[in-house]
Amino acid sequence: MTDPEVPEPVVRTAAGAVRGRREDGLTVFRGIPFAEPPVGEARFAAPRPARPWDGVREAFAFGPPPPQDTGIAGPPAALPEGDDWLTVNVWTPAPDPAARRPVMVWIYGGAYRLGHSGSPGYDARRIAEDGDLVVVTLNYRVGMEGFARIEGAPANRGLLDQVAALEWVRDNITAFGGDPGQVTVFGESAGAGSVASLLAVPRAEGLFHRAVAQSVPGTFFSDELARDIGTVLAAELGLRPTVADLAAVAPDQLVKAGQTLAPRMPQYVDRWGQAAPTVTPYSPVVDGDVLPRTPWQALASGASRDVALVVGHNRDENRLFTAMAGKLGEISEERAAKALRLYAPGGEAAYRAAYPGWSANDLYERVQTDWLFAMPSLHLAEAHLAGGGRSHVYELTWPAPGNGGALGACHALDVPLLFGTFRADLGLLLFEGAEPSAEARALSSRFRSSWTAFARTGDPGWPAYDTERRLVQVLDAEPVVAPYPEEASRRLWESHEFAALPLLG
Repeated sequence: MTDPEVPEPVVRTAAGAVRGRREDGLTVFRGIPFAEPPVGEARFAAPRPARPWDGVREAFAFGPPPPQDTGIAGPPAALPEGDDWLTVNVWTPAPDPAARRPVMVWIYGGAYRLGHSGSPGYDARRIAEDGDLVVVTLNYRVGMEGFARIEGAPANRGLLDQVAALEWVRDNITAFGGDPGQVTVFGESAGAGSVASLLAVPRAEGLFHRAVAQSVPGTFFSDELARDIGTVLAAELGLRPTVADLAAVAPDQLVKAGQTLAPRMPQYVDRWGQAAPTVTPYSPVVDGDVLPRTPWQALASGASRDVALVVGHNRDENRLFTAMAGKLGEISEERAAKALRLYAPGGEAAYRAAYPGWSANDLYERVQTDWLFAMPSLHLAEAHLAGGGRSHVYELTWPAPGNGGALGACHALDVPLLFGTFRADLGLLLFEGAEPSAEARALSSRFRSSWTAFARTGDPGWPAYDTERRLVQVLDAEPVVAPYPEEASRRLWESHEFAALPLLG
């Protein structure tokens, strides 16, 4: 709630002064541009510095979301429209330059095709309050605007937006009470894939000092695959994947091209392989420039070895997607066998031997979870360790109460737990709008205390991972430190390399 008795604070940034609001003991600034709108001549270009402004700019409302596939819910109606997509928001206990509080920078997920920092589920006030630190959230381009491979444009424009936002933090956060020498990036799903990417992006070096990656997707595209998918995306509009052809196309038309292609992607399995069934035509591209190598390759060779890492996943990641497809508990033997043949590193027989007696449903969920999130996350920790870095690993095993508990510890459950936003976005689905139990609130508090302690000290409260004891934090009703629970899967994937997904033909 805004306090009418407290003067609205003004902070001067490099581009101009902004006015925030006092809300519930914090000072909040919303919708501050960190780059100029990427439209017109700037369309599909790397982000450019925000244009300076005169006077004091009101930073009361979130900036408009980038063009995107809004999925089921869509953006809240209160968000403004416009093309000023590249903005940041700041929650701070006090905009005192002498405070030098640790800074946490949140990067949203959304399959690289949707997401925006104005989502109610990303209300960062509880994190800022509980940790007595500064939290920054940001917008970055998604979908074709941010990730499609387009001739004449840099690859990974969404990642370049994130780098630009981190440069804004470096240059401006002191005025908001933050310490640019204590910056932690954290993100979930595609946001975790972005965090993993930033660890491997040379242009991001030195812009953050700790990283939290929650459910890292293993999908990174080779340049050849990304170019082929880009060609098919542009063909949906009868165009070529070039800046010259696409620059004059309205953003909503590019969104529609992705929406039209996505459900047909499985038809391209002979050409796009494991990328095809994801129905997500966007991912970071190992282009040799912005992202020279996959995160696993980069970390194993010592990139970002001085950046401490927390990384983990949820036990039942894939159940969310099965439930959203209306197939929960309805996976046939044929469908399970097809998934095992496509994803299992040792083939179908290896998984069946490792999990004897498991049902088709359970095998399907396990291999999908392992391939897309669990093993990429674990391997990132091990790559970082091999390169001389320090990793702390966790697994969330507490089941979501929604759908009678059938969702288990599914994908994205960690987000409402971390932010304490049980009645917003996916929190509504996972908690069914009910008042969260004391158990849920305690686990939510545990998430925030661990994450903010890590941002402050580099120690989340449990031992660093090693390849002898393999100790991880198991987050449940009674959190415990124990050997990594998914040992059978770990062994199956032990020698697997998470390489950039290739173009098959």
